Amino acid sequence: MQYFKAPQKEALFVMNELFGFEKHYADLGFTDATPDMVEAIFSEAAKFAENVLAPINANGDEEGCKWEDGVVTTPAGFKEAYKQYVDGGWTGMTHPEELGGQNLPYSLGSVMAEWFSSANHSWAMYPGLSQGCMETLKEHGTSEQQKMFLNNLIGGQWTGTMCLTEPHCGSDLGMLKCKAVKNDDGTYSLTGTKIFISAGEHDMSDNIVHIVIARLPDAPSGTKGISLFVVPKFNAGTEGEKLDRNAVTCGSIEHKMGIKGSATCVINFDEAKGYLVGTENRGLNCMFTFMNTARIGTGLEGLSASEAAFQGALAYAKDRLQFRAMTGVKNPDGPADPIINHPDVRRMLLTQKAFAEGNRALAIYAMKLVDISQANQDEAAKQLAESKLALLTPIVKAFLTETAQETTSYGMQVFGGHGFIKEWGMEQLARDTRICTMYEGTTGIQAIDLLARKVVGSNGKLLDVFTNEVKEYCKSIRDKTQFNAWSNSIDKHVHEWHQITEDIMQRAAKNPAELGAASVDYLMYSGYVVVGYFWLQMAVVAQQKLDDGTNDPEFYKAKLHTAKFYFDRLLTRTRSLVSAMESGADNLMDMEEEQFNIV
Repeated sequence: MQYFKAPQKEALFVMNELFGFEKHYADLGFTDATPDMVEAIFSEAAKFAENVLAPINANGDEEGCKWEDGVVTTPAGFKEAYKQYVDGGWTGMTHPEELGGQNLPYSLGSVMAEWFSSANHSWAMYPGLSQGCMETLKEHGTSEQQKMFLNNLIGGQWTGTMCLTEPHCGSDLGMLKCKAVKNDDGTYSLTGTKIFISAGEHDMSDNIVHIVIARLPDAPSGTKGISLFVVPKFNAGTEGEKLDRNAVTCGSIEHKMGIKGSATCVINFDEAKGYLVGTENRGLNCMFTFMNTARIGTGLEGLSASEAAFQGALAYAKDRLQFRAMTGVKNPDGPADPIINHPDVRRMLLTQKAFAEGNRALAIYAMKLVDISQANQDEAAKQLAESKLALLTPIVKAFLTETAQETTSYGMQVFGGHGFIKEWGMEQLARDTRICTMYEGTTGIQAIDLLARKVVGSNGKLLDVFTNEVKEYCKSIRDKTQFNAWSNSIDKHVHEWHQITEDIMQRAAKNPAELGAASVDYLMYSGYVVVGYFWLQMAVVAQQKLDDGTNDPEFYKAKLHTAKFYFDRLLTRTRSLVSAMESGADNLMDMEEEQFNIV
């Protein structure tokens, strides 16, 4: 990305001024995560993103990964950048000291992950996948497995993957065919083929540790018969030493629309040695640790794309001269005015800005909940955080990636014809970002997870837990009369959110297809309301800063302007979503399958 600068100021605003992260970290015992330390870490992360990752982004797209006889070579500079990443201690930042980490909070690492992805989406996927692998082994692996794999993963010498999808089986994991047979020594032999495995094979680390779902010979059918295994590319000794090659090979890599610098692999297991993680036939429960981590990470990829698209479009809009402004000449010394003066360009830029900053607030709020769920000693606080996180995770994943499609499209549009040209970087950003709504569970999968599993499945309790917080906040700012219109709007939306939920549940009791028919619109509606809630909070904080006499008034005035834009032009999109949901399932399902034929 040619114009990328890590948004340190924006991140610190959300963390410190909006959510009180100084107290948050202190309460959870992260004594090293002082404000000064956080800013110092952010400064170094920004340099790495801007000076190391961004310069090799276009090359990574142009060159792509190469596969030959099972060996994958990453684009020029990728391996060297990863070595710098490891040498800088970034891999183990959020992991326990006893495992070689630095015992810093999850949220700190995740904020920086956004910047790495903005700078170079393809490269960032390699260490990103490893984090999910580490979290799975930390939570569910035996002490022996942790000793074999975790130290090297945390140290960055080894990397990790997640192996779910098979040629015939994607989201419906109950159909998987990869089999595992128990050996006399307690290990397992895995046989089968996995596809779409990001970072499944590459030249950046000494070993690759695969987290794999498979089925035992006597396992029950469906998802109840799924077990989880850790299967290394090279076998590991009891102390984590690298041994002989395991029967794991890369059969090919995919030729893709985007993220060409990320190796998307076909991985073959031919009686490969693996180790059971958790208990037999209960692997999906363990796998959700990886999947949920990956889903938040994918949401961050959407956020990172929105930020990068905004930065690129803004720089171009300030520089590109076309026509005179409708309100009068702005550039009298030039032949035309910068296009940032044209209303439609403003519409696109403000949409990008509103989504980038609002979605960042949602993402960091979710990170805060993860911190609490991992480190809080108060069981009640932990359960409350986990309940909110359960509701918000599919929203983070789907809403942040769906809105990224709009923001990256606007990135191209602001550039006009130049946006379609490779050299400017916008078309790569749009191509790279397109995958984000698909992998780690499509938007449709996230939507049914939210509506059917989380909301209806909990009989509305998970929704109550979060909306109670929203209602209490709106009540708490009643004395701030300048925000009453926005607060009332959020309050009304929350009431409507519950009513819509009840209506869908009643229709679904007669026709189960109503859940699927409403689900995506329901998720998007939920996303607009949740982000609106955070924009309300940001506006209140910004006004307070202005009232107190800040040294940076323009920053906070911009927050208020962007909040107004969000409430006036983006939150109002909920009207069409409500209409779509109320129309029911018949307009989708009554058309006979044969009527889809075109000849």
